[in-house]
Amino acid sequence: MTVHIVRLGSKRARGEGPRLGTVRRPPRGVPRERFARDDYYDVWFPLLAPSDAAVKLGLSAKTPAQWKRFERRYLAEMKRPEARQALDVLALLSRSASFAVGCYCEDEARCHRSLLRRLLKERGARVT
Repeated sequence: MTVHIVRLGSKRARGEGPRLGTVRRPPRGVPRERFARDDYYDVWFPLLAPSDAAVKLGLSAKTPAQWKRFERRYLAEMKRPEARQALDVLALLSRSASFAVGCYCEDEARCHRSLLRRLLKERGARVT
């Protein structure tokens, strides 16, 4: 059993399990009843999404130093008690269930999901 880190809207992998959308906003122009059917997410989970201010930092980052500023901001946000608890729960669940967490960004290396991958692994999650 594992956590899959995915791009929301991409075709689901076999055995991936339910998808959690760790995004600030639902997909634009997609009716709610199509979120799961169109492979976005089954459950919206914005608790692990970057804040609006952090999203702006990440989207505007052009240099490694600017991206590092986003990383620091997002990791600080994930130290909040409710975010830490959510990460701990997901790490524990990964040992007995398969599910996915994701975001819309095309490049995982320039997306908060790369940091989610790291945070989950640090908590002992089984991550693919």
